[in-house]
Amino acid sequence: MVFYNTFLSWLMRKRMHQIELFVKYPHDVQHEWFKKLLHAGKQTEWGRKYGYKDIRHIEDYKARVPINHYEDLKPYIDRLMKGEQRLLWHTDVKWMAKSSGTTSDKSKFIPVSQEAIEDCHFKGGKDLLSIYCTNNSQTKIFEGKALALGGSHQISEYNNESYYGDLSAILIQNLPFWIEFQRTPSRSITLMDKWEEKIDKMAHAIIKDDVTNISGVPSWTLLLLKKVLELTGKKHIFEVWPHLELFVHGGVSFTPYIEEFKKLFPSPDMKYLETYNASEGFFGIQDQQDSKELLLMLDYGIFYEFLPTDQLHEDHPKTCGLDSVELDKNYALVITTNAGLWRYVIGDTITFTSKNPFRIRITGRTKSFINAFGEELIIDNAEEALKNACQKADATIKEYTAAPVFLDDRKAACHEWLIEFITPPENIDYFTEVLDNALKSINSDYEAKRYHDMLLKKPLIRPLPKGTFYEWMKMKNKLGGQNKVPRLANDRRYVDDILKKMNIHTD
Repeated sequence: MVFYNTFLSWLMRKRMHQIELFVKYPHDVQHEWFKKLLHAGKQTEWGRKYGYKDIRHIEDYKARVPINHYEDLKPYIDRLMKGEQRLLWHTDVKWMAKSSGTTSDKSKFIPVSQEAIEDCHFKGGKDLLSIYCTNNSQTKIFEGKALALGGSHQISEYNNESYYGDLSAILIQNLPFWIEFQRTPSRSITLMDKWEEKIDKMAHAIIKDDVTNISGVPSWTLLLLKKVLELTGKKHIFEVWPHLELFVHGGVSFTPYIEEFKKLFPSPDMKYLETYNASEGFFGIQDQQDSKELLLMLDYGIFYEFLPTDQLHEDHPKTCGLDSVELDKNYALVITTNAGLWRYVIGDTITFTSKNPFRIRITGRTKSFINAFGEELIIDNAEEALKNACQKADATIKEYTAAPVFLDDRKAACHEWLIEFITPPENIDYFTEVLDNALKSINSDYEAKRYHDMLLKKPLIRPLPKGTFYEWMKMKNKLGGQNKVPRLANDRRYVDDILKKMNIHTD
């Protein structure tokens, strides 16, 4: 195993030459990918619609092809799921990554081509290890097992030749067979869809392995690790896996979880590495140990545009390329990919922290949201669910805001809603139950996190005295039509501020 570790570490570091090339020549690499993607697009129904064969320059592309959201591509994606091909991409697309819903749908289905699997997501995984091995020359990461928390997948109800599921499940299903010798637990357990049983089986399966690295969403990883400690009776994870050295995380902000993980990994030598990997593509990797900035990965079959957030709602918004981005300015990410997403707004906002090389920081979403546990609750979900709850509980609402309650030793994870009712419900428990069920029916990611109360508990509804929001906004000098109560936040700054300044007791 020592030779194996040495050889793989050397192999990973060799990839650094390719990374250094796109760092040194970012504009050339991006332009080359633009030409390749456009050439592939000529052979599709989408490409014929927008006359790709006549497009010669990036500015022509921007002028001819509109900026798109999921709703714009959905008719093509629906047809893909029923078995039609060559609609958005020139090769067969058999996989759909299931993601959180939009205003009109419970779930989104993002096409994942074989090119996207190989040249984007898998390459991102290799580069992650290349960067880590380069920064940690004495690593022994390949001497033990890799623990990865994956989702599940299933055959499409429309077509038995296509599949959909969590991105992690798609990637695990497509891994080369020899990778199975390096990872734990078995694929059959990793891809289970019943999370309560899955966490239990995973914990039992991995406690005897020598795990050296873990990757996953912080919330679910925390749940699994606490189950491991419960089964083993150990105080911290190093008593179970003494050679553990790396936790790779992404999907949600790690900030609320840092202290909990430090309790589980009580060593200054433990390494943490963040990635920016979504259903739509693999975008960034933390390449410096002392900085949370992410290196923008430019040779993964993705052509990038950046839309200033102040133009998000313009009729004809203008994007810019790498050559004209500004530091510390908020941009919505617009991508063209090797899975057939054309000028697609993925909903994330970023800011550039460096232009040599191009490094970014994720700043949020283009819409109000809560995504502390991977639930991706958006404002449209909240409004629809509250409407449903008010109708059934005979209540009316004047103002509200909501935020996560983070998991720790004293509190269970949930969403806390501060609501100022005009007409309060007669039974707040019934209102809570209806709201919770409505959110489950609207948002599949929320439904998954609420499964058997494993990760998220039932919402905590806190009715506020009349006039609370008005007085709070007045204190902040935010009265007036242009100032609105923040509806959803991914942290507790608004909720805690209201409770504190309005002297509302929470016991």
